[in-house]
Amino acid sequence: MKWLCLSAIALAPLGCGAASLTSLNLDPGKTAIHFTLHDPLHTVHGTFQLKRGSIQFDPESGNAWGEIVVDAASGESGSSARDRRMHKDILQSMRFPEISFVPSHVDGKLPARGDTRMDVHGMLNLHGAGHEMTLHFQVQRAGGDYTASTHFTIPYVEWGLKDPSNFLLKVEKAAEIDIQTTLHAVT
Repeated sequence: MKWLCLSAIALAPLGCGAASLTSLNLDPGKTAIHFTLHDPLHTVHGTFQLKRGSIQFDPESGNAWGEIVVDAASGESGSSARDRRMHKDILQSMRFPEISFVPSHVDGKLPARGDTRMDVHGMLNLHGAGHEMTLHFQVQRAGGDYTASTHFTIPYVEWGLKDPSNFLLKVEKAAEIDIQTTLHAVT
């Protein structure tokens, strides 16, 4: 599976005219990844850190490639005991150290000014398995760069991760994810 994704990334530029490509790098220092998990007693908020990210796409065809990589071990919720359990039992971040999104298609155009919505289709790789997703981004021109934000839900139990619920605490089976990032255009 990983070999196929890497092959597609390597070969994708060959099918597109290099002059029409758009290349963007995500700035890890200007990226915030937040998760929210609800239970009947309280809501857990936490963060993850972006390791690296770039996306290239052909604005004419919408074909896209690249990779956005999150450090699975960077997840923090404000409770060291809960975080140890999240990394050991749920994410198994020693075994699966990265969470990645590999784009395959982009619908929409980058705004010359103002903002727009862009849909990025691709594969979210989590806990050793790929899941097709479409991320809906609100993109705004910010000088020579862009800012982008998205909100989506990961049905982690449905996707095979362990349910952290126990007989006293019932946790929702999906986590809400919010991402805000700055994208630098590569010329």
